[in-house]
Amino acid sequence: MIQCRQIVSADNIGRPFRQEDMNTHFSASDDGRSSENSIGLIELGSIAAGFQVCDAMLKSAGVRIVLARSICSGKFMVMVRGDVAKVQTAVAAGKRAGSVSVIDSFVIANLHEAVFPAIAGTNKLQALDALGVLEAFSVASLIEGADAAVKAADVQLLEIRLAMALGGKAFVTLTGSVADVDTAIDAGARVVGARGLLVNKVVIPHPRAELLREMI
Repeated sequence: MIQCRQIVSADNIGRPFRQEDMNTHFSASDDGRSSENSIGLIELGSIAAGFQVCDAMLKSAGVRIVLARSICSGKFMVMVRGDVAKVQTAVAAGKRAGSVSVIDSFVIANLHEAVFPAIAGTNKLQALDALGVLEAFSVASLIEGADAAVKAADVQLLEIRLAMALGGKAFVTLTGSVADVDTAIDAGARVVGARGLLVNKVVIPHPRAELLREMI
């Protein structure tokens, strides 16, 4: 199981999210397992409210921060990790603190381990099979959709791109057989679509090799 160490400190909380923040704070645990397999996220339309929400979440329960960053379109994202009861408590407290500034939120009780390296952008791939792309209007809904996708079929998550230089949107890319990619993308799209936040979904059965070079 992939573990996340806290990446927010007094001198970096709130500064714009950078991909290297994720790359340097995810590592495999010694035994491949973690009891902190639940994740909660709150996405806000106010940066100031983001600080308030982050503080409320940390004070309410014994959770660890995964991300607390400003993202595109002047929004703020707080993501925490812990056991499911603590994460639920933290998200509820954050939503109360954020009030009308809250755009979206979620709690996933058993996040698939493949999501973490996809967020970090550390997955390596030599060749593409079929390529699937799922695009959402919000970070929260996209992570939830990516989790549903990778749990639905035998696919590899390539990258989860979160809101930077995307106008606040997010997308996930994944690969596998055509049938598996179809199944995974449909499963993820159902989750995102149920929130009314689906931008688009694409399955490319036989992508050109040049496409992989453009993705890495």
